[in-house]
Amino acid sequence: MNEDKIVILWTSGDRETAINLVFLYGFNAKDRGWWKDVTLVVWGPSAKLLSEDAELQDYVRKMKDAGVELRACVRCAEYYGVVEDLERLGIEMVKMGIPLTEYLKQGVKVLSV
Repeated sequence: MNEDKIVILWTSGDRETAINLVFLYGFNAKDRGWWKDVTLVVWGPSAKLLSEDAELQDYVRKMKDAGVELRACVRCAEYYGVVEDLERLGIEMVKMGIPLTEYLKQGVKVLSV
């Protein structure tokens, strides 16, 4: 059931990690058909970094255009004061504790960065 789904849990506030792993792999995973369903979850310091960096925002738009599902932890976004910034990028605001737990219980592949 979840053999062709991956969730990329992006928690790092490191810009190089975002560019060279999160966005590079996340985009190619969807665009090249490595995974049927790709979800990017923005959580913690990554929310603040994304809100401040126009180049990273462009990467997120590119991922969205490719069909990557975009979600963010609303509590983290509230903590950093970036809810509206992330919503403008088309990112769904979600209380992510329960969804992450469900992904794990269902055996969805989760790549945590």
